Amino acid sequence: MSGLDGEREPRASAAGAAVATAHPAAQPKRRTPAGRTVPGANYPPTTAPATFTLDGVAMVAEAGETILQAAERHGVRIPRLCWMEGMRADGNCRSCVVEIEGERVLAPSCCRAPRDGMKVHAKSERALRSQRMVVELLLSDVPAAPVWPDSELRLWAEALGVANPRFAPRAQPAPDFSHPAIEVRLDACIQCTRCVRACREVQVNDVIGYAFRGHDAKIVFDLDDPMGVSTCVACGECVQACPTGALLPALPEVVKSALRALPLSEGG
Repeated sequence: MSGLDGEREPRASAAGAAVATAHPAAQPKRRTPAGRTVPGANYPPTTAPATFTLDGVAMVAEAGETILQAAERHGVRIPRLCWMEGMRADGNCRSCVVEIEGERVLAPSCCRAPRDGMKVHAKSERALRSQRMVVELLLSDVPAAPVWPDSELRLWAEALGVANPRFAPRAQPAPDFSHPAIEVRLDACIQCTRCVRACREVQVNDVIGYAFRGHDAKIVFDLDDPMGVSTCVACGECVQACPTGALLPALPEVVKSALRALPLSEGG
């Protein structure tokens, strides 16, 4: 998505191609905390409550809420992987896409504000097909056995009825056990950038970044250093944010084996 300190760009993967998006030049833009302008399907947040329907059910979104947040408050869960409560929405995983009547393309519900009279469908055939395709493509990128029992990717795969992916796996990076408190398992990374936002925007440590381009894009620490020799202060914010276990507490193997044997519990 970016160079070591450059502009973020969409992940170059098949998952990104699974959802049709409008040309960037025609889309509204948002500003990141660093002041950079990023193309995206984000519309200005509502300044007053808005009444809309989600899968035929009337809902009222509070001022500033997105479709996903309003749905969550009404007890309706829409798939999500890059979104996390308390963090800026990034809209890059596209697992939360919904269909909006009258619009040509699907919209990421995590960063799309509802409007009065809007008719949204999260469970239409088109929306579900795209959600399942994104999750299946991401599943093909990670190990068959989850490295952490509460993998949100696995939870949403089960919820959407996605089993064994049909696509070839990627070449997996080697694990990094150089840090005394945190294990790095980038083979489980789906590049959602929650750890980047946790490190840069929540803790403001500015250690974790997203570097290189295309097939070589990956999460890095400082200047692509092993985590153990980076400037990481072991605050653990990235571990709490990671949805798949790509960043884990450095626990004894016997403890991790016991945790993997536990049944999955609802997360996200």
